Amino acid sequence: MTETTDRTRYPAGGSFIIEETAPEAILTPEDFSEEQRMFAEVTRDFVENEVLPHDEDIEKLNYELTVKLMRKAGELGLLSADVPEAYGGLGLDKVSSTIINENLARASSFALSIGAHVGIGTLPIVFFGNQQQKEKYLPALATGEKIAAYCLTEPASGSDALGAKTTARLSDDGKHYILNGSKIYITNGGFADVYIVYAKIDGTDFSAFIVERGMPGFGTGPEEKKMGIKGSSTVPLYFEDVPVPVENLLGERGKGHLIAFNILNIGRFKLAAGTLGACKESIALSAQYANTRHQFGRPISSFPLIRAKLADMNIRTYVLESMVYRTSGLIDDILSGLDYAAPDAGPKSAKGIAEYAIECSINKVFASEALDFVADEGVQIHGGYGYVREYKIERVYRDSRINRIFEGTNEINRMLIPGTLLKKAMKGELALLQKAQAFQNELFSLTAPASFDGPLDEAAHLVATLKKLFLFVGGVAVQQYGPNLEKEQEALANLADLMILTYAAESALLRTKKRAAAVGEAKAANAIRMTRVYAQESFDAVEGIAKRQLAAMAEGDALRTQLSVLKKLTRQQPANTTALKREIAARVLDGEKYAD
Repeated sequence: MTETTDRTRYPAGGSFIIEETAPEAILTPEDFSEEQRMFAEVTRDFVENEVLPHDEDIEKLNYELTVKLMRKAGELGLLSADVPEAYGGLGLDKVSSTIINENLARASSFALSIGAHVGIGTLPIVFFGNQQQKEKYLPALATGEKIAAYCLTEPASGSDALGAKTTARLSDDGKHYILNGSKIYITNGGFADVYIVYAKIDGTDFSAFIVERGMPGFGTGPEEKKMGIKGSSTVPLYFEDVPVPVENLLGERGKGHLIAFNILNIGRFKLAAGTLGACKESIALSAQYANTRHQFGRPISSFPLIRAKLADMNIRTYVLESMVYRTSGLIDDILSGLDYAAPDAGPKSAKGIAEYAIECSINKVFASEALDFVADEGVQIHGGYGYVREYKIERVYRDSRINRIFEGTNEINRMLIPGTLLKKAMKGELALLQKAQAFQNELFSLTAPASFDGPLDEAAHLVATLKKLFLFVGGVAVQQYGPNLEKEQEALANLADLMILTYAAESALLRTKKRAAAVGEAKAANAIRMTRVYAQESFDAVEGIAKRQLAAMAEGDALRTQLSVLKKLTRQQPANTTALKREIAARVLDGEKYAD
């Protein structure tokens, strides 16, 4: 199990933007236990020996093969990490389930089939099912005897989930809810046995139901012809007077939103773990190709611009890895004492998951955009071959695009990140407004250090300044827009990006500090280089975002005053990132894989 004795338990979600975090308070990949490393190895072996030999058949959407392999995964325990032992699962910590998710990524579409099953398909019953529902469904879901799917999206409601038109009404004898309506884009829909379906009881009370294949009136439509993830099933579902037993109401009537949104939070985080694995695979594919492809009489890996691409790919992956496992530690801590058999397991799990909704959305946005960048650069390194299906990078590129749409679009998540932060502040859960006011009072006395001693001191200063920049720009936005801020989508997106870049840079910094303290700066040299580059580049990006947002809120003398404050905050001597990237690229090319 995860070692948590040296980590602060339960920091408030979103508090990273206004508080300092000690390196020893976060979980990093260097902290993995032997048991956790064993699950990584088991997962990699399963993918290598059982899935990849059937890769072409899976991509042809072979239901029978996919289900067969999912049941093999179940035999190895790869479907039951999040299912409590009392219901036939392994009951592992959330870090272990994250590791499994990351290491499934090489399985492409098959990884998505498993991810939908173990995540958004099974977890609603794990967290919100009653005792009878857990005993009935979880043992079969843990082994793969039954496959699960999650059914929220409709033809007229995607991001606006509560606008669902599917309805449920209680039958005259009070024994069934009668479902009518449809769902679209349902992963695993073509072969699943158990479906988590959302509908409005009497057209008003948004609720969740457990629907089984074979119930009268339930049907599936044809497979969607997709750009990517071709080996995964994606179909519409139809409900025509489907009688669902009243005991299959999941959670409370009218409280389906608590299940839907919190399961989406977990889904966002799990998506980030999967993209991490795909980023690592893309780096390996690209480094190997660059070392073997010759142009102008030498390998293309010798050209500085190719090496710069590999360095950038590796840096973003290191940052993403740092974020994913930092967040897994937070979720693991807050859910670790949950009694899944207790009557209040649902409300307690909802509260725990909701605490880190901001971090889950941040992971989702950063991860999906990082993989798009990494896959795109991977195709570019491959040149024309990257556009040919014979090369795996072509599939990674196509498959990656859906991640910015899955689990709530990145636009919606960008609205949620600062919106949720402000709601927590208004409820008194975060001292955001007090911190912003205190920053305003000390604004004109701030001075940057003249020099830095340790190799990470400047990066630490930049990360601390990122938080100040958020308080500065966010404070101006609150003053400018007041309660109408929630309607200013461009402003919210800019504030979200400030938070995303800050969480990313700080996660890498804290991990590298912890690592350097444990093994010494020499052994952590590559991590130090990557942290320095990312801190510098995220700082530069934040400065640009801040300028754009200030210009959108003021003009004339007011804007000039604000820009002078910004200039004071961002005054610094930039690091030589070109030299640092050359050394990072050398590590990647020497090992022909991701280099942490």
